[in-house]
Amino acid sequence: MSYLTGYTIKPYEINSIGEVFFTDGTNNEIRANQLQCQAYGYTYDKASGTCIAFRPNLQLTRSLHNINNKFNGLGNSTEPGCNMIQINGANNTTKGFNTNCFINGDGNEIAIGVNNATVLGSNGTALRDGEFVIGSGNVSQPMQFSNFFLWQKTLNNAATSMTVNGNKNQLVIPRESNAIINYTIDVTAYRTGGVAPGGGVGDRAIFKLQGIIKTNIATEAVTTIASSGVITGWTVASAFSGSDWEIKVTGATGMDITWGAIANFYELQI
Repeated sequence: MSYLTGYTIKPYEINSIGEVFFTDGTNNEIRANQLQCQAYGYTYDKASGTCIAFRPNLQLTRSLHNINNKFNGLGNSTEPGCNMIQINGANNTTKGFNTNCFINGDGNEIAIGVNNATVLGSNGTALRDGEFVIGSGNVSQPMQFSNFFLWQKTLNNAATSMTVNGNKNQLVIPRESNAIINYTIDVTAYRTGGVAPGGGVGDRAIFKLQGIIKTNIATEAVTTIASSGVITGWTVASAFSGSDWEIKVTGATGMDITWGAIANFYELQI
């Protein structure tokens, strides 16, 4: 398939569960944003931040047996392709193709394709790899607290999206479309190299990004908590492409900077 006019990526492959990966000619298995996905005629799933060619037919995928899963309680279930899942409680579910996940409580869920997640309490949902979730319980408007990691490296002053839990293909932060998110993201930046004459290896800073997001509007502020050395131009901020939400970090030309962050979310369904 050729590149569409104005687009720098095109479809590369479709995996067994219908997810479409893209290529820019050099990097394969890129996840497209909503605009890119729909431009090529596919469906964009906002909850998981993925581009979908088709929904898997569960009757056809039953051969993908669940492996080494353990249940303790009633009404718990896993969809096809789940491995190393442990669930304690009642009426919990993993939505398919999940690995190394743990649920304790009732009415909790781990979204399709999410790995290494933990959900505790009631009515919590894990949408991001490596996420730790505490569900609020049986209230009229579900609430939850969660945290997960973000990571990236920069070599210049271009705003660069952080990856979710270090997954190079996951730049978009999956979220529920009808949730208000109160977020605090603590970001550590550390210079590891580069030829820029100002400062040197070991320059570092801690930033705190705080805000509230509804649909595709973020009201936020960033604070430099502490720093050492030359950090001119270094910063962190939210960015949007359609409904896709990303956290972008900006370094400086000629500086090799490693960025790591812990994202803390309080989410309220509206």
